[in-house]
Amino acid sequence: MSPEPAPPELVRLASPEAESARAALPNAEGVEAVIETARAFADPTRLRISLALKGAGELCVSDLAWICSIRQNLASHHLRRLRAAALVGSRREGTVILYRLRPLAVELLGLLVPEPEDPAQGQG
Repeated sequence: MSPEPAPPELVRLASPEAESARAALPNAEGVEAVIETARAFADPTRLRISLALKGAGELCVSDLAWICSIRQNLASHHLRRLRAAALVGSRREGTVILYRLRPLAVELLGLLVPEPEDPAQGQG
């Protein structure tokens, strides 16, 4: 990651922390990739599909449509968006395509939607 050149009118104090933070910033393409990933989870239907996949492991589009109470063509549309964001993968088993979350999606979902606490764990 190389930082974009600073506009000449900016005053720079040259602290090591500022230099380090600037060097660590992603370039414009890197930021766009992050935004696209975030947009994929920003839709309620895609988030529900993702959570269903997280809970089940692998599901076909028919099952996802049933679980999320949506039409199959709508589930397919949202799966395409999740695949384009590299959050969902798929494999063919005969005539059925099974979808699963990729590791990045599992990690992000864990941050966005924490697992509910088990009430039994709080009791000692």
